[in-house]
Amino acid sequence: MKKIAMIPLRAGSKSIKNKNRKKMLGRPLFTWVLGEAYHSNLNQVYVFTDDKEIIDYVEKEYKYTDKIKVLQRSEESSTDTASTEFAMKEFVNSIDHDYDLLFLLQATSPLSTKEAINKVIEKIEKDSYDSALTVVENKRFIWDKCGNSINYDYNNRPRRQDFEGYLVENGAIYGTTKQQFEKSGIRIGGNIGIVKMPEDTLIEIDEPNDWYIVENLLENRLRKNKKKNSKIKALFLDVDGVFTKGTVYFDNNGELLKEFSLRDGMGLEILRENDIEVFVITSENSDIVKSRMNKLKIDNYYPGVKDKYTKIEDILIDRNYKREEIAYVGDDINDLSNLISVGWSFCPKNAVKEIKDKVDIILNNDGGREAIREAVSFIIEYNKRED
Repeated sequence: MKKIAMIPLRAGSKSIKNKNRKKMLGRPLFTWVLGEAYHSNLNQVYVFTDDKEIIDYVEKEYKYTDKIKVLQRSEESSTDTASTEFAMKEFVNSIDHDYDLLFLLQATSPLSTKEAINKVIEKIEKDSYDSALTVVENKRFIWDKCGNSINYDYNNRPRRQDFEGYLVENGAIYGTTKQQFEKSGIRIGGNIGIVKMPEDTLIEIDEPNDWYIVENLLENRLRKNKKKNSKIKALFLDVDGVFTKGTVYFDNNGELLKEFSLRDGMGLEILRENDIEVFVITSENSDIVKSRMNKLKIDNYYPGVKDKYTKIEDILIDRNYKREEIAYVGDDINDLSNLISVGWSFCPKNAVKEIKDKVDIILNNDGGREAIREAVSFIIEYNKRED
């Protein structure tokens, strides 16, 4: 069965300006669910949007895979009053109804995971439901506006641990068969399956306060990888501000000069001698950096990557590494999601404050001034202690 998903995004957002591409923990909001969808059992994932910046981002960033595509959404389906079902119908027509199962993923639920997506898929594909949705268990006592208790008897107030509570839609993931959707025109119908998600996924990002709450929840979840009881198997490095001091010289022809530390280079050689892999991942495309990586014999060099988190997930899956088994050195906000989710995180002394506030270790040296060598020394000693 062909399993496809759409992530509908509008350019306009009144409560939070440019919400879908605003950075949450250093990544555009929509990439959190997109990355999880990419690593799920879906066959195809479509970003359906009228936002030209997002269209450009997706087309450039994910050109390495055919699984992620972007489609232009019409002005009519992008208004404040247009329903999600209206957008879904437009999307289905745009792909000529070429699907068996359709899944709706919401960017405003960045705590969604590939595991939750796969459970919704299984509800329909394996358990033969016509549609399915994600919910959260809630044990709040509910009243109506007339002062009537709805879901419990206030004369016999139950203990929370004895109270069954109720299930609430969290607005994260919906799935439907082609037959159900094209017959009813709505996202769920027929025999409906339920998939429970953790309590922290209840909040959708609609208002500014929601943003800060969800961002904190997401950070707490990522930090669970920091178990500090595994040997480091790989080191990931940013370039500008890490290999270099964060400056570049230009002339009329473009980039002219970057400065690198020879001692940092020797540090990376020491890592390889200790069977620790080195990966360099950067959002820039630089001939100077490429030449330096060749000189250092670093084969694991990934230039022009903006969504570093998703790319690193690809690498970890391929190498069978866990995040707790890797270290990361970064200096700026686009490194944040990786820095807070790996086993050990480092930043140079001249990193930006937002990064210094989040990493495990602020190095004594600046980027391009033996910061990498310092991190290497820590990793070697740490691994010795874990032997």
